[in-house]
Formats: sequence, C-alpha cells, structure tokens
Amino acid sequence: MDKLRALLKKLIKPIAVKFDLTEDFLKNLFSVYPFNEFEYIISHLLAENIITLSDYHKIRKEYLTRNKYLYLYEITAPRTFGETWAQNHISELVQELERPNRDLDPEYSGQYDFWFQGIRIEVKASRAVMRKSGDSLINKAISTDSTYKFDMNFQQIKPACCDVFLWIGVWRNEIRYWVLSSKDVAQSPFYSKGQHRGNKGEGQLWIKDSNIAEFDSWRVSARDLLERIKACGK
Repeated sequence: MDKLRALLKKLIKPIAVKFDLTEDFLKNLFSVYPFNEFEYIISHLLAENIITLSDYHKIRKEYLTRNKYLYLYEITAPRTFGETWAQNHISELVQELERPNRDLDPEYSGQYDFWFQGIRIEVKASRAVMRKSGDSLINKAISTDSTYKFDMNFQQIKPACCDVFLWIGVWRNEIRYWVLSSKDVAQSPFYSKGQHRGNKGEGQLWIKDSNIAEFDSWRVSARDLLERIKACGK
C-alpha cells in the first residue's frame, strides 16, 4: 500500500491544486466501497492524460503481484482463517495427509489436524501485521520486504498433543512454512507456556522481526513439506 500511495502522490503533483487532491482532502474523502481515494486519484490521472490506460494496467498488475495474499487479511473470524482456510490450504499442498479418525488413531479426540503413517500433525497459521494497535487487520498487513516491526502470533499450542507442528505465515506477497517437531516447540525459548490460566499444557509463540531468523532452520518450501514432516515425525 505504501508503494502505491507514494507513486500516486508523485503522479498527482501537477494537478493537486487544480483538483484539490491534497493530502488533507484525500484523508477526509468520504468513501463507500468500491469508490475510494485510489479510484478518485486514478480517475483524475486518466482524465488529465497523466497516465494512459496501459500505465494503469501496469500499476494494477504490480499492485496485485505485491498483494496477492492480501485477501487473507480480510478473513476476520480467527477460526475461519486458522482452521478452515489453513487446513484446506495444506490439504491441497500435501494430498497424502489424512484427516484423523478413531480408525487411524483409537485415541483421537480432535487434538490434532492431520495424520500421516502414524505421525500426528497440528497446523497453525498466522498473519504478519505491523506492531501497532487501533487499526484494522488489513491496514496493518505488511509485505516481506517491509521495514516495519511486525508480530505473528501462533496460539493454542499443545506440544503433548501432536508429533509435528506445521506453521503457516502469511504476508501480503508471500506465504511461508515452518515444520517443527513438538519437542522443538516445547524447548523453544520463544514458547510461552500457560496461554490460558490453569492450562499448563497449552501456550503460544510469537514470531517477530526480532526473532524470525531464529526459525530459519525449520523453514521449508511447499514442495518439501511432506519430506520434512516425515523427518520431524521420526
């Protein structure tokens, strides 16, 4: 979003005064979806021949490339994102994984998400957001090349209930994956036990700009997820 704002701000300079496209005016512009400040600016740029239709298509394509996963920040219900989307996403990537049941695991009672040849797998997903409060999730969304400080919170982590954790990290422009054994998570200095009072077997873990490099050894490409699951499951 910052790159688009900077580009449009530069382009409207010659006509900013003529059409009152000042920063103060645009900040207070009344908008109703899909009519907003970007549509307002671009329509003026096209009308004044500052950009061509071809220029607009290029701007649009570059923006979509930088923000191809922004739609995932529009999912406001945590369960819909963390369970429904995340589990379906992994099912599509690794079709060998099975949904657990009592036939596969007589002790299964919903405590993990996938099963593969005796390996119990728990999927967790989180979105990278700017470390600030008082704004919507989508407005705090960042890309992987952002210089903003960010947080990514993985909640309700129960190392005793699975063998392997598969974490999904979402940015505006990229999805990343980490595969860790439950022992790796339980022994991590960033794992905080006791997320809920009285529940010592459940905790949370924050990945931030300050510690994300500490997880590089567990990061894996989408095509290698199954092999890493096998390795960690052993």
